[in-house]
Amino acid sequence: MDDTAGLITFSPVKSDFRKIGLAIAFSPTAEAMLAEAARLASLFSAELVLIHVGKKEEAKELRVNEMIRSVNIAVPYKIIWREGNPDKEILKACREEQIDLLVAGALKKEKALQHYIGSIARAIMRKADCSVYMVNNPSVNPQPIQQIVVNAEDSAHVEFAIATACRMAELEGASWVHIVRELKMLGLTLAANDQCTEEEYNETKQELVQDEVTAVEKILARIPHQKTKINIKMLSGKSGFELCKFVERKQAGLLIVGAPPQRLSLFDRIFPHDLEYVFADLPCNLLVVNQQNETHHG
Repeated sequence: MDDTAGLITFSPVKSDFRKIGLAIAFSPTAEAMLAEAARLASLFSAELVLIHVGKKEEAKELRVNEMIRSVNIAVPYKIIWREGNPDKEILKACREEQIDLLVAGALKKEKALQHYIGSIARAIMRKADCSVYMVNNPSVNPQPIQQIVVNAEDSAHVEFAIATACRMAELEGASWVHIVRELKMLGLTLAANDQCTEEEYNETKQELVQDEVTAVEKILARIPHQKTKINIKMLSGKSGFELCKFVERKQAGLLIVGAPPQRLSLFDRIFPHDLEYVFADLPCNLLVVNQQNETHHG
């Protein structure tokens, strides 16, 4: 199926993030991470909450204030100091402050150019009640995102993920939103085992593709729309791996996925969740959407 198949237009629902948190650490990328979070907060006209887990000291306060002056934050903001276990305290602060979106940084693998999500960030994404935005290459001068990919796999958050992609595309002025869905191979396998002709096999494949496209279009029909280009793309194979490859081909700046289950089954622990491919080799910024926190603001 051609990459531009299923072209339609839509306009975003109002899926704004109203309070954005930043897990700030005093690392070489601290100022760049603050710039990224400040840009997102400005984009959504949101309040910015800076969270640091560590003892509050005068030198640290001076460092934070210097970064704030350098970045020139244009939205209301506050600073929270916590002590204790990093992931637990960050999650606790997010709940107490009713944060909609938490911004955190990915880590770079030693002796490699790949980025991955460290243990603290993984724990946060598994347990957070809010959405999480991972930045893999933070910049002190972040630019608008032009290509957005959203994973439209069946989950409790799929409609919110697509709606969020729509809204971000509107705010960013993005060129394309690519909605990616996995082609279920079971039907094709059964057709092949049934000794069908090549023509029958191809007809079955086209029917399966159309079913998946229709499923996405039904979701989009519930989202008010405006003129933004959408590409519905079917992928087959190891979904997480193929998803990363597609993101790389499109040179996307943001990948949006639904939050994985907080309590993984024994099967998931034995065979890693598809998103582990994404976590292990982060191709771009990653937004893990979680709709649970929407109730915080009524």
